[in-house]
Amino acid sequence: MTTTAPARLATGRPPLPPRHWLRTGWVMTASGWSANQFSALLGAYHSGPGLTAATTSALFGVYVLGLIPGLLLGGPLADRRGRRPVVFSALAISALATALLMAGATATGLLWPGRFLTGIGAGALLSAGSAWIKELSSPPYDTVSAAGAAARRSGLFLSAGFATGGLAAALTAQWAPAPLVTAYLPHLALSAAAALLAARTPETATPGGQLAAATTAAPVPAPAPAPGTAFRRLVAPVAPWVFVAPSIALATLPGLVDAGLTGWQTVYAGIVTAVTPGTGLLVAPLARRLAARHRIATAVAGLAAVILGLLLAALAVACVRPDAALLAAAVLGAGYGLCVAYGLTEVAALAPPDRLARLTARFWALCYLGFCTPYAITLLTGWFAPATVLLAAVVPAAATLALITHRGTRCGTRRPV
Repeated sequence: MTTTAPARLATGRPPLPPRHWLRTGWVMTASGWSANQFSALLGAYHSGPGLTAATTSALFGVYVLGLIPGLLLGGPLADRRGRRPVVFSALAISALATALLMAGATATGLLWPGRFLTGIGAGALLSAGSAWIKELSSPPYDTVSAAGAAARRSGLFLSAGFATGGLAAALTAQWAPAPLVTAYLPHLALSAAAALLAARTPETATPGGQLAAATTAAPVPAPAPAPGTAFRRLVAPVAPWVFVAPSIALATLPGLVDAGLTGWQTVYAGIVTAVTPGTGLLVAPLARRLAARHRIATAVAGLAAVILGLLLAALAVACVRPDAALLAAAVLGAGYGLCVAYGLTEVAALAPPDRLARLTARFWALCYLGFCTPYAITLLTGWFAPATVLLAAVVPAAATLALITHRGTRCGTRRPV
């Protein structure tokens, strides 16, 4: 009697597991895209509907007002009800928000609920989607990826959305008819594609917060003592700087240096929105090597990059140099990429399985506080020169760096990568 040889004998290697995490990753890309498509259009809203700088900065920040409850409600809900229902509901909310922004081209009052709902949808996607990708990147769904890859993938997919969303919106707005309408069409297409791709992805959590694979996976080790304390001491201080850096690059710098770019301001803003998170993607290998050296090495490098980026930004604004501002945006983007990689790696290591989405949501909520920075800068420039305000931001960044260095060197531990 003959038998069929297992599939692994044909090649000498076991078959690769399905890449469920790859399909789900597009959910995070859609989240980043929805956030950044508006950023690249700030100049267009100045020249088109004639919105003031204070209004566009407030619209940029109102996104955070929706994002915080989206994160804080979406995370616990994903732990209790599962990842899939939260993700698909958030995708629907995000698409509705984009439709309201499109209508805001003629009825500017709709921009406010559009930006608010954008935040709610993005927040729920971030919390549930990050946890879903992390679990799909771990056994039994993925048995070949390194431990640290699970935490980094969410940040990489999010950065890809940040980088491409703003650039696509800016290029569409520059040359397409009805720019403040057509610029949002790519996000609707991406949201639909992300939903279709994630539709075949297995659920990893069942109602009640238990892992769906608990009966087949290896026993989950007991969490480290006092993860909440470690989160507050080592993660929470770094988290706001994750988006302080890119929000300054995206929403503040272009309008302060593009006076000589008549007719090309929107394209320039789109390039900045691509370069900033794009650099965050490029530093991913560096983040991995730093994490292998010491637990806080990635955070230290990220905060140092934020400080350097702020100094370069102040110089660019003082001299009104778009090229120098682009360099500053790249350095700030590197700081963003390193800080987000550090935070997600720490959260994945600290969180018990049944609280992963909740702790992830807390991290993202603290991160997005940084999105209020452009509005604060706009208010402060009523009393101080913009370059002075940017220089002043170096002080809290340096204080955070000193604090994390002090606390991290005392712990002296490493994280697996």
